[in-house]
Amino acid sequence: MPTYDLYAQDPGDPLWQVPASGAARFSWEYDDGRERLLALYQKGKDKQWDGQRRIEWDLEVDPYDPLGIPDESLTLYGTRHWAKMTERDKGELRKHYASWQFSQFLHGEQGAMVCAARIVESVPDLDAKFYSATQTMDEARHAEIYGRFLHEKIGLVYPVNDNLQSLLGDTLRDSRWDMPYLGMQVLIEGLALAAFGMIRDTTDKPLPRQILAYVMQDEARHVAFGRMALRDYYKQLSDAELREREEFVIEGCYLMRDRLRGVEVLENFGIPKGEAEEYSEHSEFLALFRQLLFSRIVPCVKDIGLWGKRLQQAYVDMGVFEMGNSNLDLLMAQDEEIAEKLDAERFAEEERVRVAEVEGAIEAGADG
Repeated sequence: MPTYDLYAQDPGDPLWQVPASGAARFSWEYDDGRERLLALYQKGKDKQWDGQRRIEWDLEVDPYDPLGIPDESLTLYGTRHWAKMTERDKGELRKHYASWQFSQFLHGEQGAMVCAARIVESVPDLDAKFYSATQTMDEARHAEIYGRFLHEKIGLVYPVNDNLQSLLGDTLRDSRWDMPYLGMQVLIEGLALAAFGMIRDTTDKPLPRQILAYVMQDEARHVAFGRMALRDYYKQLSDAELREREEFVIEGCYLMRDRLRGVEVLENFGIPKGEAEEYSEHSEFLALFRQLLFSRIVPCVKDIGLWGKRLQQAYVDMGVFEMGNSNLDLLMAQDEEIAEKLDAERFAEEERVRVAEVEGAIEAGADG
């Protein structure tokens, strides 16, 4: 079924065109590169995988409870609207929230694919071009997977959120070659990682957990790539140039924080926008969710050298300043370990099934 037939709201023009600026850069030095970045490129090649085969798509998903997350996480939980809902209404609400979340993941991954391709084009260093080429493939795979989950398992798609679209547009319109790194690798990817992780660690459904764990294994490399490249480059910039990038980060963080309201879902259930925003603003779960979402961004921004007073004050105002002391390397290592452990558990179970089948065949033969 065409995606347009599944949208919960009219997404508008089927093609969004962003005027691009900036130079395409070629490097004629083919035998030079940073060891850390070339090692990451090798890891990117080694870790390629097929979303059609690695994920168990035959696992059943209940579209009215696709994630198995407690109802307390829903913005309407405990309100007068919730009290009037039938069980079917509540199932529809779970379906719409899961669709909204995974739809934003899908649109973000397409944005990441385009940004990674832009980095290949515009970054001056060949080692960074090499790695970005592997990331472009990663992001294509992620968009493919999220799209398939929405089409086949939920049957509902939401348009791209206005704030996410705005940040993507700002990132792609900027002519400076480092801005796709900063907008995508640090802000959008960093926030997405935290969102993926919260769902991965709370869902009791095996299919979405597989999808999120395997996508996060790739994303850990992507954030590492952005940190390496930008840390090296930002050491060379003037104070004025650093302030420009800090302003971009501040604006982007406010946009991403406001992206997380899910007001579109409540509007689809007949709740006026003002009331929906009020519920979202005062939701205890969403307040915690918004704060935790910056657990990957703040330490990364600090690590790459963007830590001026205005940026620090913005993080104080958001209540996330202390996250600058988080151990980002440990978080990324855990993401990789969870995916590897999930693979090991799945393969062990498959091996047990095969052994049981062989033993059953031997017993049947002996009985015959």
